[in-house]
Amino acid sequence: MRVLITGASGQLGSDLARLVPEAVALSRSELDVGDSAAVRAAFETHRPELVFNCAADNAVDAAEDSPARAFRVNALGPGLLAAACAAAGARLVHFSTNYVFDGAKRSPYVETDPISPLGRYAESKAEGERRVLAELPAALVIRSSGLYGVVGSAVKGGSFPERIIRNAREGKPLRVVDDQLLNPTYTRDLAERSLELAATELAGVVHVVPEGCASYWELATEALRLAGLGGEVERVKTGDFAARAPRPLNGCLVSGRVRPLRNWKLGLAHWWTEVSEGKET
Repeated sequence: MRVLITGASGQLGSDLARLVPEAVALSRSELDVGDSAAVRAAFETHRPELVFNCAADNAVDAAEDSPARAFRVNALGPGLLAAACAAAGARLVHFSTNYVFDGAKRSPYVETDPISPLGRYAESKAEGERRVLAELPAALVIRSSGLYGVVGSAVKGGSFPERIIRNAREGKPLRVVDDQLLNPTYTRDLAERSLELAATELAGVVHVVPEGCASYWELATEALRLAGLGGEVERVKTGDFAARAPRPLNGCLVSGRVRPLRNWKLGLAHWWTEVSEGKET
């Protein structure tokens, strides 16, 4: 099967490319998904039968000042890819986020909960979901939460646990919010499950997250424990930071459609083994 991966240099895209070495893996600089001519040319050249759209603009705060950029990558691009897949008879797996919810619910969000995005980034991701399913109802839209991978986030200077460990080693004070909840998701686990689901006829929105929720503070302290680092992690609240974009305090997802990934602590331990040994595991 001919496979195309967009956004292939990111955390999730790079893991998918490792798992499917024969795929055509295009970075954001190699394919601007918001450019209709570029998308058309990519389909004419590579003739994909299965597309994983990992392209995303995840600069949450910057989107408040530059919403057009986020909208181009997160909404316009997915719609163009879905239309191209529909015309070519190709399968599309598109990735979305827990940020489409406002975080006011007291329990984890399921697929059927109504969305209510808070900021411009969240709005662009919600619109991306809408456009994908409008163009291609048979597409699979995978929402996940709190991604981290071996490659790390280029926008944020590495994945969250990577930044925590680096700052601890450099002796920097650690202040981490304990009132934002998420499902810390190892991108290798998400990539493997996405490949499994792509081979099925599952369509529409599905939540693919690990078992269990945690606060960013809990994630930080577990990462430090795995790294054998001591030191205090100060608990702070989201309101203590002057972030431009609002964040959902409850970003926990659960699925009524598929089984969860392994517990988030097991995924994090696998990530640490891979990072610390500098090799695939």
